[in-house]
Amino acid sequence: MPDHSPALFFEVFNEIGIIEQLSRALLEARLPHGLIAPHFTVLNHLTRVQDGRTPMEMARAFQLPKTSMTHTIKGLEAHGLIETRANPEDGRSKRVWLTEAGRALRADVIASLGPDLAHMAKEFDMDKLIAIKPVLTELRIYLDQARDG
Repeated sequence: MPDHSPALFFEVFNEIGIIEQLSRALLEARLPHGLIAPHFTVLNHLTRVQDGRTPMEMARAFQLPKTSMTHTIKGLEAHGLIETRANPEDGRSKRVWLTEAGRALRADVIASLGPDLAHMAKEFDMDKLIAIKPVLTELRIYLDQARDG
């Protein structure tokens, strides 16, 4: 009989957390000096959901205080990877836009991970990865909706 206890959720989340730590280290090894994983995740987020988001929308998406997101945005802006522009709908806020350098850096980092990921693909049963991806997506969607509800 399968284990349906809350402890199973803890074990699954613990495994996901460890995977996140290990994959972050792999990512950060490929980032230029001065950038860390949170910088990359913002670039990735703006590419995935479309740029032009407000810092508050981004802070909500990452479940961070606005001050933390503002700090990350300032770091990206200092590196020329994003720019902030006045929000035409609300003059008190700004919107965040990727620069061409930001788009290029994201693409370059993903490309630099290619050899590591190709090696992993040779060593890991890809059918298992394909099988678990929909389950992880479903879990992410559930957790995302539950936090807003």
